[in-house]
Amino acid sequence: MRAVIQRVLQASVMIDNNPGSYREKCEIKNGLLVFVGIEDADTIEDIEWLSHKVVNLRIFDDENNVPNISVKDIDGDILAVSQFTLHALTKKGNRPSYIKASKAEIAIPLYKKFIIQLATDLGKIIHTGEFGADMKVQLINDGPVTIWIDTKNRE
Repeated sequence: MRAVIQRVLQASVMIDNNPGSYREKCEIKNGLLVFVGIEDADTIEDIEWLSHKVVNLRIFDDENNVPNISVKDIDGDILAVSQFTLHALTKKGNRPSYIKASKAEIAIPLYKKFIIQLATDLGKIIHTGEFGADMKVQLINDGPVTIWIDTKNRE
């Protein structure tokens, strides 16, 4: 699994109901916007490890303006959005290949398990986009702070 985690003051996602007609699905205030990409090799272990890492990343400022506390510590929210393009292969040519990204029949159950694991680890509801939908994501990145994590490269 791959994730891009952004510390946000606000984030929202809108879904295309009909061509050109968007509705707001959800909005969060202070917290994390997490884009997550899934590949066939991902396992429950990847889900558990990534969820724990996201919820406990100490990237929010403490009383001394030092990034030393987590989204859980600030009682922040998480908006998780599926993002197959995180597995884009760009080595050859100028058109990315998405062959490593899982198809829906594999990705959807893993994505749902990831959301459930995040909710368990955070202790509150996780806001989501809609898997496979045409989404418009808006955010105010705080810092900016943006972290990239790949469960296959646990450093």
